[in-house]
Amino acid sequence: MHTLNFPSGISTTQFLAQYWQRQPLYMPAAISGCSSPLSANELAGLACDERIESRIVLQQDGQAPWQVLFGPFDEQQFADLPASHWSLLVQDVDKFVPAAADLLNYFRFIPDWRIDDIMVSYAPRQGSVGPHMDEYDVFLLQVQGQRRWRIENQPRSTDEYIEGLDLRILPSFNADQEWLMSAGDILYLPPGIPHWGIAENDCMTCSIGIRAPQWREMFEHYCQDLAEQCRHTEYYRDTALQPQTCSAEILPQALQQIEQKIGQMAASSALQRMQWFGRYISSEKPGLEITPPQHKLDVATFRQDFEKYSILQRHLGSRIFFSSLENHQISIFANGQAFTLAASERGFVEALSHQRPLHFGFIDTWLENDANLELLNHLFNLGHFYFEST
Repeated sequence: MHTLNFPSGISTTQFLAQYWQRQPLYMPAAISGCSSPLSANELAGLACDERIESRIVLQQDGQAPWQVLFGPFDEQQFADLPASHWSLLVQDVDKFVPAAADLLNYFRFIPDWRIDDIMVSYAPRQGSVGPHMDEYDVFLLQVQGQRRWRIENQPRSTDEYIEGLDLRILPSFNADQEWLMSAGDILYLPPGIPHWGIAENDCMTCSIGIRAPQWREMFEHYCQDLAEQCRHTEYYRDTALQPQTCSAEILPQALQQIEQKIGQMAASSALQRMQWFGRYISSEKPGLEITPPQHKLDVATFRQDFEKYSILQRHLGSRIFFSSLENHQISIFANGQAFTLAASERGFVEALSHQRPLHFGFIDTWLENDANLELLNHLFNLGHFYFEST
């Protein structure tokens, strides 16, 4: 069982009720015995991978203050870096490093679909990305060395930043709280809190970021999905057209007819809206798509191999969620695709989506249901699962 060590007197329930998206919380020794999931050299290696988003921030010694360089990088670029005042930031490390993905188990009191990724940053002495704000919740977990974090609790405008820089640096920063964080310490920050972390020595920080899409982005995706699902193929027709004194005028009755038809086309059931959201929120980022295996297995062979190997590992990039409505069905969403099982199979769906890894002995009874076995086999052939020995 992975649980955070909240400060004395604070339970998980109290944290969500009193701190979540309300106020910061410093949690010393939140993870006992915490160590970095990878070395600085391994992090640099990830930054050389073209699939992975990475940045180097040069506070000084660049072409301009707070210059940002974008990966992939090469060994010579790292060799040419100054001794201090720079940072390396690598996104989605949890999709490539199992030990980083394991850290997410400490944060599963938050719904899985809300978790975005783990960004890992390395910095030598005085390395920083400057005073700034994020529009999402973040847990800053120190995993190596020490970093001094300062925060400002005064509300600031999102439009308040120094123009002409590669980063959105705040023009002023008046800290009213600060902490020197060591391995295992966590600082939780809700959206909009100005903060500034500066490395005291060679250090690494894991930023567990919470997914916070813009409402406009979701609305655009929803409208696009509605259009793709729309089955209205007929064309516009006038109803009771009458002569007009001025042919250039768009009459109110025409607008009413159009509004009524568009309303009919946009109408959707709760099931349709849930299906849209599940596909949307489970979609992976571009460039991080799962590659299906070259050799796909039929249902019988898959079950035999599963029993033989006994363990199915989940791909680190697999995003599997589920939802149910009062229609006696459960919708399962896997990286943008939707599947359906009977509501009676909720136990299997919970195991499928929550357990990492999947043990044959734990779910074999559920696999006697053909629909369950076929779904798991299909997800295997899509690359969501693989046998531990392969």
